[in-house]
Amino acid sequence: MRITSLGLVLFLSFSALAQTPLPKAPVPRFTEVAKQVGLTVSHISSPEKRYIVESMSGGAGLIDCDNDGKLDIITVNGSTIDRFRDGGDPMITLYHQDAGFKFHDITQSAGLARKGWGMGVAVADYDNDGLPDIYVTGYGGNALYRNMGNCKFQDVTDKAGVAAGGFSTGAAWADYDRDGFVDLFVSRYVHVDMNKLPTFGSDEKNCRFKGILVQCGPWGMQGESDLLFHNRGDGTFEEVSKKAGVDDPDHHYGLGVEWGDYDNDGWPDLYVANDAGPNYLYRNKHDGTFEELGMLSGVALSGDGSEQGSMGVDWGDYRHEGRMGMFVTNFVEQGNTLYRNLGDQGLFSDVSWPSKLAQPSFPLVGWGTSFFDMDNDTWPDIFVANGHVYPQVDSIPGGARYKESMLLFRNNRDGTFEDVSTVLSAIPAASRRGAAFGDINNDGNVDIVIVNVGEPPSLLLNQGGNNNHRVLFKLVGVKSNKSAIGARVTVTTATSTQFNEVRGGGSYLSQNDPRLHFGLGPDSKMSQVEIRWPNGKIETLPDLPADFIYTMVEGQGITNRNALPAAAPSASGQR
Repeated sequence: MRITSLGLVLFLSFSALAQTPLPKAPVPRFTEVAKQVGLTVSHISSPEKRYIVESMSGGAGLIDCDNDGKLDIITVNGSTIDRFRDGGDPMITLYHQDAGFKFHDITQSAGLARKGWGMGVAVADYDNDGLPDIYVTGYGGNALYRNMGNCKFQDVTDKAGVAAGGFSTGAAWADYDRDGFVDLFVSRYVHVDMNKLPTFGSDEKNCRFKGILVQCGPWGMQGESDLLFHNRGDGTFEEVSKKAGVDDPDHHYGLGVEWGDYDNDGWPDLYVANDAGPNYLYRNKHDGTFEELGMLSGVALSGDGSEQGSMGVDWGDYRHEGRMGMFVTNFVEQGNTLYRNLGDQGLFSDVSWPSKLAQPSFPLVGWGTSFFDMDNDTWPDIFVANGHVYPQVDSIPGGARYKESMLLFRNNRDGTFEDVSTVLSAIPAASRRGAAFGDINNDGNVDIVIVNVGEPPSLLLNQGGNNNHRVLFKLVGVKSNKSAIGARVTVTTATSTQFNEVRGGGSYLSQNDPRLHFGLGPDSKMSQVEIRWPNGKIETLPDLPADFIYTMVEGQGITNRNALPAAAPSASGQR
Protein backbone atom coordinates (compact mmCIF):
# COMPACT_ATOMS: atom_id res chain seq x y z
CA MET A 1 0.00 0.00 0.00
CA ARG A 2 1.27 3.45 -0.91
CA ILE A 3 0.00 6.55 0.90
CA THR A 4 0.49 10.07 -0.41
CA SER A 5 1.71 12.82 1.96
CA LEU A 6 -1.79 14.25 2.10
CA GLY A 7 -3.18 10.79 2.77
CA LEU A 8 -0.68 10.37 5.62
CA VAL A 9 -1.82 13.62 7.23
CA LEU A 10 -5.44 12.54 6.98
CA PHE A 11 -4.57 9.10 8.31
CA LEU A 12 -2.88 10.58 11.38
CA SER A 13 -5.80 12.91 12.03
CA PHE A 14 -8.25 10.03 11.66
CA SER A 15 -6.19 7.95 14.09
CA ALA A 16 -6.20 10.70 16.71
CA LEU A 17 -9.95 11.17 16.42
CA ALA A 18 -10.56 7.45 16.55
CA GLN A 19 -9.06 7.28 20.05
CA THR A 20 -12.20 8.95 21.43
CA PRO A 21 -14.80 6.17 21.79
CA LEU A 22 -18.21 6.83 20.28
CA PRO A 23 -21.47 5.55 21.77
CA LYS A 24 -22.92 3.00 19.38
CA ALA A 25 -26.42 1.67 19.03
CA PRO A 26 -26.85 -1.91 17.79
CA VAL A 27 -26.42 -2.42 14.06
CA PRO A 28 -29.86 -2.87 12.46
CA ARG A 29 -30.97 -6.35 11.52
CA PHE A 30 -31.55 -6.90 7.79
CA THR A 31 -33.96 -9.70 6.85
CA GLU A 32 -34.14 -11.25 3.37
CA VAL A 33 -37.86 -11.23 2.49
CA ALA A 34 -37.91 -11.23 -1.35
CA LYS A 35 -39.55 -14.62 -1.84
CA GLN A 36 -42.17 -14.22 0.86
CA VAL A 37 -43.32 -10.81 -0.43
CA GLY A 38 -43.53 -11.95 -4.08
CA LEU A 39 -40.25 -10.96 -5.75
CA THR A 40 -39.72 -14.22 -7.58
CA VAL A 41 -38.78 -13.50 -11.23
CA SER A 42 -35.22 -14.64 -11.90
CA HIS A 43 -32.62 -12.53 -13.64
CA ILE A 44 -31.68 -14.24 -16.92
CA SER A 45 -28.06 -15.20 -17.52
CA SER A 46 -26.07 -18.11 -18.91
CA PRO A 47 -24.18 -20.14 -16.28
CA GLU A 48 -20.80 -20.07 -18.06
CA LYS A 49 -20.50 -16.31 -18.83
CA ARG A 50 -18.42 -16.95 -21.93
CA TYR A 51 -18.88 -13.40 -23.27
CA ILE A 52 -18.60 -10.05 -21.50
CA VAL A 53 -22.14 -9.00 -22.39
CA GLU A 54 -23.32 -11.87 -20.16
CA SER A 55 -21.63 -10.52 -17.03
CA MET A 56 -22.69 -6.86 -16.68
CA SER A 57 -26.50 -6.82 -16.19
CA GLY A 58 -28.54 -5.70 -14.21
CA GLY A 59 -29.90 -2.78 -12.26
CA ALA A 60 -32.68 -2.38 -9.70
CA GLY A 61 -35.08 0.52 -9.32
CA LEU A 62 -37.66 2.04 -6.98
CA ILE A 63 -40.67 3.94 -8.33
CA ASP A 64 -44.13 4.92 -7.10
CA CYS A 65 -45.74 4.25 -10.46
CA ASP A 66 -49.31 5.14 -9.40
CA ASN A 67 -48.54 7.83 -6.79
CA ASP A 68 -50.20 5.85 -4.00
CA GLY A 69 -47.41 6.61 -1.55
CA LYS A 70 -45.89 3.10 -1.70
CA LEU A 71 -42.75 2.19 -3.58
CA ASP A 72 -42.94 -0.31 -6.40
CA ILE A 73 -39.90 -2.29 -7.54
CA ILE A 74 -38.15 -2.65 -10.90
CA THR A 75 -35.59 -5.36 -11.66
CA VAL A 76 -33.65 -5.64 -14.92
CA ASN A 77 -33.91 -9.06 -16.54
CA GLY A 78 -30.79 -9.66 -18.66
CA SER A 79 -30.69 -12.31 -21.42
CA THR A 80 -28.37 -14.83 -23.09
CA ILE A 81 -26.70 -14.97 -26.50
CA ASP A 82 -29.18 -17.52 -27.86
CA ARG A 83 -32.25 -15.81 -26.40
CA PHE A 84 -31.13 -12.42 -27.68
CA ARG A 85 -30.63 -13.81 -31.18
CA ASP A 86 -34.19 -15.16 -30.97
CA GLY A 87 -35.59 -11.71 -30.10
CA GLY A 88 -34.44 -11.11 -26.54
CA ASP A 89 -36.33 -10.90 -23.27
CA PRO A 90 -38.57 -8.26 -21.66
CA MET A 91 -35.98 -5.78 -20.45
CA ILE A 92 -37.43 -5.24 -16.98
CA THR A 93 -39.88 -6.67 -14.47
CA LEU A 94 -42.19 -4.28 -12.58
CA TYR A 95 -43.65 -5.34 -9.24
CA HIS A 96 -46.54 -3.36 -7.78
CA GLN A 97 -46.72 -3.05 -3.99
CA ASP A 98 -50.11 -4.19 -2.76
CA ALA A 99 -51.75 -4.16 0.66
CA GLY A 100 -50.00 -6.07 3.43
CA PHE A 101 -46.54 -5.47 1.95
CA LYS A 102 -46.98 -7.94 -0.89
CA PHE A 103 -45.84 -7.46 -4.48
CA HIS A 104 -47.12 -8.84 -7.76
CA ASP A 105 -45.66 -8.80 -11.27
CA ILE A 106 -47.53 -6.28 -13.44
CA THR A 107 -44.99 -6.10 -16.28
CA GLN A 108 -47.33 -7.36 -18.98
CA SER A 109 -50.40 -5.36 -17.94
CA ALA A 110 -48.21 -2.26 -17.50
CA GLY A 111 -47.19 -2.40 -21.17
CA LEU A 112 -43.46 -2.88 -20.56
CA ALA A 113 -43.17 -5.19 -23.52
CA ARG A 114 -40.02 -4.14 -25.38
CA LYS A 115 -37.60 -7.05 -25.67
CA GLY A 116 -33.83 -6.90 -25.72
CA TRP A 117 -31.00 -7.35 -23.24
CA GLY A 118 -31.60 -5.16 -20.21
CA MET A 119 -28.73 -3.59 -18.27
CA GLY A 120 -29.83 -0.64 -16.12
CA VAL A 121 -32.73 1.59 -15.12
CA ALA A 122 -33.33 5.25 -14.17
CA VAL A 123 -36.58 7.01 -13.27
CA ALA A 124 -37.78 10.60 -13.83
CA ASP A 125 -40.85 12.55 -14.93
CA TYR A 126 -39.37 13.64 -18.25
CA ASP A 127 -42.58 15.30 -19.53
CA ASN A 128 -43.58 17.03 -16.26
CA ASP A 129 -47.06 15.49 -16.13
CA GLY A 130 -46.75 14.36 -12.51
CA LEU A 131 -46.12 10.69 -13.32
CA PRO A 132 -42.70 9.00 -13.06
CA ASP A 133 -41.38 7.52 -16.31
CA ILE A 134 -38.87 4.68 -16.81
CA TYR A 135 -35.71 4.56 -18.91
CA VAL A 136 -34.01 1.21 -19.44
CA THR A 137 -30.52 0.72 -20.86
CA GLY A 138 -29.41 -2.42 -22.62
CA TYR A 139 -27.28 -4.09 -25.22
CA GLY A 140 -28.61 -3.40 -28.71
CA GLY A 141 -31.02 -0.61 -27.77
CA ASN A 142 -32.65 1.20 -24.85
CA ALA A 143 -36.28 1.89 -23.92
CA LEU A 144 -38.22 4.92 -22.66
CA TYR A 145 -41.60 4.18 -21.12
CA ARG A 146 -44.01 7.08 -20.59
CA ASN A 147 -46.27 6.67 -17.58
CA MET A 148 -49.92 7.10 -18.63
CA GLY A 149 -51.30 6.75 -15.09
CA ASN A 150 -52.20 3.82 -12.84
CA CYS A 151 -48.93 2.07 -13.70
CA LYS A 152 -49.76 1.84 -17.41
CA PHE A 153 -46.88 2.73 -19.71
CA GLN A 154 -46.45 3.62 -23.38
CA ASP A 155 -43.24 2.81 -25.25
CA VAL A 156 -42.13 6.18 -26.67
CA THR A 157 -38.49 5.25 -27.33
CA ASP A 158 -38.45 5.87 -31.04
CA LYS A 159 -40.67 8.96 -30.92
CA ALA A 160 -38.47 10.51 -28.21
CA GLY A 161 -35.24 9.65 -30.03
CA VAL A 162 -33.46 7.91 -27.16
CA ALA A 163 -33.04 4.32 -28.42
CA ALA A 164 -29.24 4.84 -28.42
CA GLY A 165 -28.04 1.44 -29.64
CA GLY A 166 -24.69 -0.15 -28.92
CA PHE A 167 -23.94 -1.46 -25.40
CA SER A 168 -25.53 1.06 -23.02
CA THR A 169 -25.03 0.61 -19.29
CA GLY A 170 -25.49 3.54 -16.88
CA ALA A 171 -28.22 6.17 -17.12
CA ALA A 172 -28.89 9.26 -15.03
CA TRP A 173 -31.38 12.12 -15.29
CA ALA A 174 -30.68 15.78 -14.38
CA ASP A 175 -31.72 19.23 -15.56
CA TYR A 176 -28.18 20.28 -16.42
CA ASP A 177 -29.21 23.59 -18.04
CA ARG A 178 -31.95 24.38 -15.46
CA ASP A 179 -34.67 24.94 -18.09
CA GLY A 180 -37.27 22.95 -16.13
CA PHE A 181 -36.95 19.68 -18.07
CA VAL A 182 -34.76 16.75 -17.10
CA ASP A 183 -32.05 15.65 -19.51
CA LEU A 184 -30.53 12.19 -19.80
CA PHE A 185 -26.92 10.98 -19.76
CA VAL A 186 -26.14 7.43 -20.93
CA SER A 187 -22.79 5.70 -20.50
CA ARG A 188 -21.78 2.99 -22.92
CA TYR A 189 -19.37 0.12 -22.46
CA VAL A 190 -17.67 -1.93 -25.22
CA HIS A 191 -18.42 -2.74 -28.83
CA VAL A 192 -19.84 -6.26 -29.14
CA ASP A 193 -20.76 -7.80 -32.50
CA MET A 194 -23.14 -10.76 -32.07
CA ASN A 195 -21.89 -12.15 -35.37
CA LYS A 196 -18.21 -11.93 -34.40
CA LEU A 197 -18.01 -12.81 -30.74
CA PRO A 198 -14.48 -13.32 -29.40
CA THR A 199 -13.51 -16.91 -28.71
CA PHE A 200 -13.61 -17.77 -25.02
CA GLY A 201 -10.10 -17.83 -23.54
CA SER A 202 -8.46 -17.21 -26.93
CA ASP A 203 -6.19 -14.23 -26.16
CA GLU A 204 -3.50 -14.94 -23.57
CA LYS A 205 -3.48 -11.30 -22.43
CA ASN A 206 -7.14 -10.30 -22.52
CA CYS A 207 -9.00 -13.62 -22.05
CA ARG A 208 -7.19 -15.11 -19.04
CA PHE A 209 -7.45 -14.51 -15.29
CA LYS A 210 -4.80 -15.93 -12.97
CA GLY A 211 -3.96 -18.52 -15.58
CA ILE A 212 -7.49 -19.80 -16.29
CA LEU A 213 -9.52 -19.32 -19.47
CA VAL A 214 -12.26 -16.69 -19.12
CA GLN A 215 -14.40 -14.36 -21.24
CA CYS A 216 -12.50 -11.75 -23.26
CA GLY A 217 -12.49 -8.09 -22.25
CA PRO A 218 -12.92 -5.36 -21.56
CA TRP A 219 -9.16 -5.09 -22.13
CA GLY A 220 -8.37 -5.31 -25.80
CA MET A 221 -11.91 -4.42 -26.87
CA GLN A 222 -13.08 -1.24 -28.57
CA GLY A 223 -14.96 1.09 -26.25
CA GLU A 224 -18.06 3.10 -27.12
CA SER A 225 -18.80 6.80 -26.76
CA ASP A 226 -21.21 8.20 -24.16
CA LEU A 227 -24.44 10.07 -24.93
CA LEU A 228 -26.23 13.15 -23.58
CA PHE A 229 -29.85 13.67 -24.57
CA HIS A 230 -31.13 17.24 -24.12
CA ASN A 231 -34.84 17.42 -23.40
CA ARG A 232 -36.55 19.74 -25.88
CA GLY A 233 -39.64 19.98 -23.69
CA ASP A 234 -41.97 18.58 -26.37
CA GLY A 235 -41.48 14.90 -25.65
CA THR A 236 -38.37 14.57 -27.82
CA PHE A 237 -34.64 14.74 -27.16
CA GLU A 238 -31.57 15.95 -29.02
CA GLU A 239 -28.27 14.08 -28.67
CA VAL A 240 -25.71 16.77 -27.69
CA SER A 241 -22.85 14.89 -26.03
CA LYS A 242 -20.14 16.17 -28.36
CA LYS A 243 -21.39 19.75 -28.24
CA ALA A 244 -21.58 19.58 -24.43
CA GLY A 245 -18.13 17.99 -24.08
CA VAL A 246 -19.21 14.70 -22.47
CA ASP A 247 -19.04 12.30 -25.42
CA ASP A 248 -15.87 10.47 -24.28
CA PRO A 249 -13.79 10.70 -27.48
CA ASP A 250 -11.26 8.24 -26.00
CA HIS A 251 -14.00 5.61 -25.81
CA HIS A 252 -13.38 4.40 -22.27
CA TYR A 253 -15.58 1.65 -20.85
CA GLY A 254 -18.45 3.54 -19.13
CA LEU A 255 -20.50 1.97 -16.32
CA GLY A 256 -21.96 3.72 -13.25
CA VAL A 257 -22.96 7.39 -13.58
CA GLU A 258 -24.37 9.94 -11.16
CA TRP A 259 -25.12 13.66 -11.18
CA GLY A 260 -24.33 15.78 -8.10
CA ASP A 261 -23.38 19.35 -7.25
CA TYR A 262 -19.94 18.61 -5.81
CA ASP A 263 -18.75 22.24 -5.90
CA ASN A 264 -21.88 23.73 -4.31
CA ASP A 265 -22.55 26.23 -7.09
CA GLY A 266 -26.16 25.20 -7.66
CA TRP A 267 -25.58 23.39 -10.98
CA PRO A 268 -25.46 19.57 -11.42
CA ASP A 269 -22.06 18.07 -12.25
CA LEU A 270 -21.50 14.52 -13.52
CA TYR A 271 -19.30 11.61 -12.42
CA VAL A 272 -18.72 8.65 -14.75
CA ALA A 273 -17.11 5.41 -13.57
CA ASN A 274 -15.05 3.72 -16.29
CA ASP A 275 -13.97 0.11 -16.20
CA ALA A 276 -10.20 -0.36 -16.63
CA GLY A 277 -9.54 3.32 -17.24
CA PRO A 278 -9.60 6.78 -15.65
CA ASN A 279 -12.95 8.01 -14.33
CA TYR A 280 -14.51 11.31 -15.44
CA LEU A 281 -15.66 14.32 -13.44
CA TYR A 282 -17.54 16.78 -15.64
CA ARG A 283 -17.96 20.21 -14.07
CA ASN A 284 -21.00 22.13 -15.25
CA LYS A 285 -19.99 25.45 -16.86
CA HIS A 286 -23.55 26.87 -16.71
CA ASP A 287 -23.73 27.39 -20.47
CA GLY A 288 -24.74 23.92 -21.63
CA THR A 289 -21.17 22.64 -21.69
CA PHE A 290 -18.85 20.83 -19.28
CA GLU A 291 -15.14 20.65 -18.54
CA GLU A 292 -13.62 17.28 -17.65
CA LEU A 293 -11.59 17.60 -14.43
CA GLY A 294 -11.13 14.02 -13.28
CA MET A 295 -7.33 14.04 -13.35
CA LEU A 296 -6.97 17.58 -12.07
CA SER A 297 -9.40 17.07 -9.19
CA GLY A 298 -7.99 13.71 -8.08
CA VAL A 299 -11.00 11.44 -8.73
CA ALA A 300 -9.87 9.79 -11.98
CA LEU A 301 -7.39 7.31 -10.48
CA SER A 302 -6.53 5.72 -7.15
CA GLY A 303 -4.33 7.65 -4.74
CA ASP A 304 -1.24 5.89 -6.07
CA GLY A 305 -2.10 6.78 -9.67
CA SER A 306 -3.54 3.43 -10.78
CA GLU A 307 -6.42 2.97 -13.20
CA GLN A 308 -9.18 0.87 -11.66
CA GLY A 309 -12.08 -1.25 -12.84
CA SER A 310 -14.83 1.02 -11.51
CA MET A 311 -18.48 0.03 -11.41
CA GLY A 312 -20.82 1.61 -8.83
CA VAL A 313 -20.85 5.23 -7.62
CA ASP A 314 -22.44 7.51 -5.04
CA TRP A 315 -22.04 11.07 -3.78
CA GLY A 316 -22.40 11.73 -0.03
CA ASP A 317 -21.45 14.15 2.75
CA TYR A 318 -20.18 11.37 4.97
CA ARG A 319 -18.24 13.74 7.30
CA HIS A 320 -20.91 16.45 7.77
CA GLU A 321 -18.54 18.97 6.17
CA GLY A 322 -21.07 20.48 3.79
CA ARG A 323 -19.28 18.89 0.82
CA MET A 324 -19.98 15.67 -1.07
CA GLY A 325 -17.35 12.98 -1.31
CA MET A 326 -17.45 10.21 -3.91
CA PHE A 327 -17.48 6.45 -3.24
CA VAL A 328 -16.61 4.07 -6.10
CA THR A 329 -16.74 0.26 -6.17
CA ASN A 330 -13.99 -1.57 -8.08
CA PHE A 331 -12.70 -4.86 -9.44
CA VAL A 332 -11.03 -7.60 -7.41
CA GLU A 333 -7.70 -6.79 -5.69
CA GLN A 334 -8.15 -3.05 -6.21
CA GLY A 335 -10.25 -2.15 -3.20
CA ASN A 336 -13.19 0.26 -3.29
CA THR A 337 -12.30 3.95 -3.33
CA LEU A 338 -13.47 6.82 -1.13
CA TYR A 339 -12.57 10.30 -2.32
CA ARG A 340 -12.82 13.04 0.29
CA ASN A 341 -13.93 16.42 -1.07
CA LEU A 342 -11.37 18.89 0.28
CA GLY A 343 -13.38 21.95 -0.72
CA ASP A 344 -10.20 23.61 -1.97
CA GLN A 345 -10.42 24.54 -5.65
CA GLY A 346 -12.38 21.36 -6.37
CA LEU A 347 -9.74 18.93 -5.12
CA PHE A 348 -10.31 15.44 -3.71
CA SER A 349 -8.07 13.01 -1.81
CA ASP A 350 -8.19 9.21 -1.92
CA VAL A 351 -8.80 8.21 1.73
CA SER A 352 -9.84 4.60 1.06
CA TRP A 353 -7.21 3.00 3.29
CA PRO A 354 -7.25 5.41 6.26
CA SER A 355 -11.05 5.32 6.25
CA LYS A 356 -10.82 1.50 6.66
CA LEU A 357 -12.96 0.84 3.58
CA ALA A 358 -10.35 -0.54 1.16
CA GLN A 359 -8.98 -3.60 2.95
CA PRO A 360 -12.28 -5.51 3.44
CA SER A 361 -13.19 -4.94 -0.21
CA PHE A 362 -9.79 -5.91 -1.64
CA PRO A 363 -10.60 -9.59 -2.45
CA LEU A 364 -14.10 -8.78 -3.78
CA VAL A 365 -15.65 -7.35 -6.96
CA GLY A 366 -17.89 -4.41 -6.00
CA TRP A 367 -21.03 -3.23 -7.83
CA GLY A 368 -24.18 -1.58 -6.42
CA THR A 369 -23.57 0.82 -3.54
CA SER A 370 -24.83 3.85 -1.65
CA PHE A 371 -24.29 6.11 1.28
CA PHE A 372 -27.37 5.58 3.47
CA ASP A 373 -28.17 6.12 7.13
CA MET A 374 -29.02 2.58 8.17
CA ASP A 375 -29.49 3.34 11.89
CA ASN A 376 -30.88 6.90 11.67
CA ASP A 377 -28.01 8.36 13.69
CA THR A 378 -27.52 11.23 11.12
CA TRP A 379 -24.28 9.73 9.74
CA PRO A 380 -24.23 8.07 6.26
CA ASP A 381 -23.16 4.41 6.28
CA ILE A 382 -22.13 2.37 3.21
CA PHE A 383 -23.39 -0.86 1.62
CA VAL A 384 -21.72 -2.74 -1.27
CA ALA A 385 -23.14 -5.59 -3.37
CA ASN A 386 -20.39 -7.93 -4.59
CA GLY A 387 -19.95 -10.72 -7.12
CA HIS A 388 -17.27 -11.95 -9.49
CA VAL A 389 -17.64 -11.86 -13.29
CA TYR A 390 -15.93 -15.20 -13.96
CA PRO A 391 -17.67 -18.39 -12.72
CA GLN A 392 -14.42 -20.14 -13.62
CA VAL A 393 -12.66 -18.62 -10.56
CA ASP A 394 -14.23 -21.34 -8.42
CA SER A 395 -11.64 -23.71 -9.91
CA ILE A 396 -8.74 -21.75 -8.37
CA PRO A 397 -7.79 -23.28 -5.01
CA GLY A 398 -7.99 -20.73 -2.21
CA GLY A 399 -8.93 -17.91 -4.57
CA ALA A 400 -11.88 -15.57 -4.82
CA ARG A 401 -15.29 -17.15 -5.35
CA TYR A 402 -17.86 -16.31 -8.03
CA LYS A 403 -20.61 -15.87 -5.44
CA GLU A 404 -19.55 -13.36 -2.81
CA SER A 405 -20.79 -11.89 0.44
CA MET A 406 -22.01 -8.31 0.86
CA LEU A 407 -20.25 -5.49 2.69
CA LEU A 408 -21.80 -3.15 5.26
CA PHE A 409 -19.87 -0.33 6.91
CA ARG A 410 -20.99 1.81 9.84
CA ASN A 411 -19.88 5.43 9.92
CA ASN A 412 -17.67 6.08 12.95
CA ARG A 413 -18.34 9.84 12.67
CA ASP A 414 -14.62 10.63 12.45
CA GLY A 415 -13.87 9.89 8.80
CA THR A 416 -13.49 6.14 9.39
CA PHE A 417 -15.89 3.24 9.00
CA GLU A 418 -16.41 -0.02 10.89
CA ASP A 419 -16.95 -3.25 8.97
CA VAL A 420 -20.21 -4.68 10.37
CA SER A 421 -20.88 -7.07 7.49
CA THR A 422 -21.37 -9.98 9.87
CA VAL A 423 -24.99 -8.86 10.36
CA LEU A 424 -25.56 -10.02 6.75
CA SER A 425 -23.71 -13.33 7.09
CA ALA A 426 -26.90 -15.42 7.24
CA ILE A 427 -27.85 -14.29 3.71
CA PRO A 428 -26.44 -16.74 1.10
CA ALA A 429 -23.64 -15.53 -1.15
CA ALA A 430 -24.49 -14.62 -4.75
CA SER A 431 -22.99 -12.82 -7.72
CA ARG A 432 -24.78 -9.51 -7.27
CA ARG A 433 -24.97 -6.39 -9.43
CA GLY A 434 -27.34 -3.43 -9.01
CA ALA A 435 -28.69 -2.25 -5.66
CA ALA A 436 -31.47 0.27 -4.98
CA PHE A 437 -32.02 1.94 -1.61
CA GLY A 438 -35.24 3.29 -0.12
CA ASP A 439 -37.87 3.04 2.59
CA ILE A 440 -39.92 0.39 0.85
CA ASN A 441 -42.36 -0.33 3.71
CA ASN A 442 -42.61 3.29 4.92
CA ASP A 443 -41.34 2.59 8.43
CA GLY A 444 -38.56 5.20 8.43
CA ASN A 445 -35.72 2.74 7.77
CA VAL A 446 -33.84 2.37 4.47
CA ASP A 447 -34.19 -1.05 2.80
CA ILE A 448 -32.19 -2.52 -0.11
CA VAL A 449 -33.26 -4.29 -3.33
CA ILE A 450 -30.48 -6.22 -5.08
CA VAL A 451 -30.29 -7.98 -8.44
CA ASN A 452 -28.58 -11.38 -8.27
CA VAL A 453 -27.15 -12.69 -11.55
CA GLY A 454 -29.15 -15.69 -12.79
CA GLU A 455 -31.33 -15.74 -9.66
CA PRO A 456 -34.39 -13.96 -8.21
CA PRO A 457 -33.68 -10.62 -6.53
CA SER A 458 -33.06 -9.97 -2.85
CA LEU A 459 -34.98 -7.56 -0.64
CA LEU A 460 -33.15 -6.74 2.58
CA LEU A 461 -35.69 -5.29 4.99
CA ASN A 462 -34.12 -2.97 7.55
CA GLN A 463 -35.57 -3.96 10.93
CA GLY A 464 -34.32 -0.83 12.70
CA GLY A 465 -33.48 -1.70 16.28
CA ASN A 466 -33.05 1.76 17.83
CA ASN A 467 -35.22 4.68 18.86
CA ASN A 468 -33.65 7.34 16.67
CA HIS A 469 -35.90 9.84 14.91
CA ARG A 470 -36.09 10.20 11.13
CA VAL A 471 -37.89 11.95 8.28
CA LEU A 472 -38.57 11.60 4.53
CA PHE A 473 -39.25 14.34 1.99
CA LYS A 474 -41.10 13.91 -1.29
CA LEU A 475 -40.42 16.99 -3.42
CA VAL A 476 -42.58 18.19 -6.30
CA GLY A 477 -41.29 20.85 -8.66
CA VAL A 478 -43.47 23.52 -10.30
CA LYS A 479 -41.14 25.88 -12.14
CA SER A 480 -38.39 23.30 -11.66
CA ASN A 481 -38.70 19.83 -13.17
CA LYS A 482 -41.66 17.98 -11.66
CA SER A 483 -39.48 15.20 -10.19
CA ALA A 484 -37.38 17.86 -8.41
CA ILE A 485 -34.28 15.98 -9.55
CA GLY A 486 -31.29 18.06 -8.52
CA ALA A 487 -33.06 19.66 -5.56
CA ARG A 488 -30.97 19.85 -2.39
CA VAL A 489 -32.49 19.55 1.10
CA THR A 490 -30.50 20.71 4.13
CA VAL A 491 -31.81 19.63 7.53
CA THR A 492 -30.69 21.36 10.75
CA THR A 493 -31.45 20.06 14.23
CA ALA A 494 -30.06 20.74 17.69
CA THR A 495 -27.21 18.28 17.13
CA SER A 496 -26.53 18.09 13.38
CA THR A 497 -26.70 19.66 9.94
CA GLN A 498 -26.88 17.36 6.91
CA PHE A 499 -27.94 17.50 3.28
CA ASN A 500 -28.70 15.33 0.28
CA GLU A 501 -29.95 15.72 -3.29
CA VAL A 502 -32.74 14.13 -5.33
CA ARG A 503 -31.22 11.96 -8.06
CA GLY A 504 -32.45 10.12 -11.13
CA GLY A 505 -30.05 7.17 -11.31
CA GLY A 506 -26.92 6.08 -9.45
CA SER A 507 -25.41 3.12 -7.58
CA TYR A 508 -24.68 0.53 -10.28
CA LEU A 509 -27.18 1.01 -13.13
CA SER A 510 -29.93 1.56 -10.55
CA GLN A 511 -32.53 3.98 -9.17
CA ASN A 512 -32.97 4.80 -5.48
CA ASP A 513 -36.09 6.04 -3.69
CA PRO A 514 -36.85 9.49 -5.15
CA ARG A 515 -37.75 10.67 -1.65
CA LEU A 516 -34.93 11.95 0.57
CA HIS A 517 -34.43 10.15 3.89
CA PHE A 518 -32.63 11.66 6.88
CA GLY A 519 -31.86 10.03 10.20
CA LEU A 520 -32.19 12.59 12.99
CA GLY A 521 -30.69 10.75 15.96
CA PRO A 522 -32.08 11.97 19.32
CA ASP A 523 -33.71 15.10 17.84
CA SER A 524 -37.50 15.06 17.66
CA LYS A 525 -37.63 18.40 15.84
CA MET A 526 -35.89 20.04 12.88
CA SER A 527 -35.12 23.69 13.62
CA GLN A 528 -34.86 24.42 9.89
CA VAL A 529 -35.35 22.64 6.59
CA GLU A 530 -33.91 24.41 3.55
CA ILE A 531 -34.82 23.38 0.02
CA ARG A 532 -32.74 24.60 -2.90
CA TRP A 533 -34.87 23.77 -5.92
CA PRO A 534 -33.21 22.78 -9.23
CA ASN A 535 -33.77 26.28 -10.66
CA GLY A 536 -31.81 27.79 -7.75
CA LYS A 537 -34.73 29.16 -5.74
CA ILE A 538 -34.41 28.59 -1.97
CA GLU A 539 -37.24 27.97 0.47
CA THR A 540 -36.93 27.48 4.24
CA LEU A 541 -39.34 25.92 6.70
CA PRO A 542 -38.80 26.30 10.47
CA ASP A 543 -39.61 24.01 13.38
CA LEU A 544 -40.81 20.81 11.72
CA PRO A 545 -41.46 17.74 13.86
CA ALA A 546 -39.55 14.55 13.04
CA ASP A 547 -41.02 11.14 12.19
CA PHE A 548 -43.14 12.13 9.20
CA ILE A 549 -43.13 11.67 5.44
CA TYR A 550 -43.57 15.21 4.10
CA THR A 551 -44.72 16.17 0.62
CA MET A 552 -43.38 19.59 -0.33
CA VAL A 553 -44.43 21.44 -3.48
CA GLU A 554 -42.26 24.21 -4.88
CA GLY A 555 -43.67 27.57 -3.79
CA GLN A 556 -46.44 25.98 -1.71
CA GLY A 557 -44.61 24.46 1.25
CA ILE A 558 -45.94 21.30 2.89
CA THR A 559 -48.99 19.92 1.13
CA ASN A 560 -49.21 16.56 2.88
CA ARG A 561 -47.65 14.65 5.76
CA ASN A 562 -47.97 11.07 6.93
CA ALA A 563 -46.74 9.92 10.31
CA LEU A 564 -44.07 7.25 10.46
CA PRO A 565 -44.61 4.40 12.93
CA ALA A 566 -42.98 4.67 16.32
CA ALA A 567 -39.35 3.56 16.14
CA ALA A 568 -38.47 0.34 17.91
CA PRO A 569 -36.44 0.85 21.12
CA SER A 570 -32.97 -0.62 21.06
CA ALA A 571 -31.93 -3.38 23.40
CA SER A 572 -29.41 -1.09 25.08
CA GLY A 573 -31.68 1.96 25.19
CA GLN A 574 -29.11 3.96 23.23
CA ARG A 575 -30.09 6.44 20.58
